[in-house]
Amino acid sequence: MPETESQLTSLFEHPGHLLRRAQQISVSIFYDEMGSELTPVQYAMLRNLESHGGIDQVSLSAISGIDTSTGATVCARLEEKGLLTRTVIPTNRRQRALTITGAGEQLLSDLIPGSQRLRRRLLAPLTSAEQLQFMALLTKLVQENNEQSRAPLSSVSPATREEG
Repeated sequence: MPETESQLTSLFEHPGHLLRRAQQISVSIFYDEMGSELTPVQYAMLRNLESHGGIDQVSLSAISGIDTSTGATVCARLEEKGLLTRTVIPTNRRQRALTITGAGEQLLSDLIPGSQRLRRRLLAPLTSAEQLQFMALLTKLVQENNEQSRAPLSSVSPATREEG
C-alpha cells in the first residue's frame, strides 16, 4: 500500500462518498435558488436542448449524460409542462425531434440569475483561485472517468450517430 493511502476506514476518505454528499448539497441549493418548476435533470436536458434544437431524444440524453429511459421520462414531463415539443422524424418514425417552446426558452432565461446564485453559493467556501482549481480538477475527473459511467456523456451529433 502506498504511503499516501490510508486504510480508508472513514467514509470521508472516500472520494465517492464526498462526491455524493456534494451532489446532495448541490441539489438542495438548486431548489433554494431555482425553485421547484424543474428538477436538476430536467434543467440539464432543457438547457442542452436550447442549443441543440431538433435533436432526437436519444442524442439529447447522451449529451446530457443521462440514460435513455430516464431521458424519455424527462422529455415526456417537459412536454407535459409545455416546455418542449416532440415531432416524429419522417426518416425514422421511432425517433422524435425535440424543440424547445417559447415557454421553455422564457423559463431558462428566468432561471439564469438563480443558476448564477447557485454557482456562487456552492463555490463560496473556496477562494477565487481554489474555485478555478476545483472546477478544473472536477472537470478533469469527470472527463477522464466518463467511460466508467452508466450513461457516458457523448458529443456525438444525431447525424454522426446515424452514420456510425
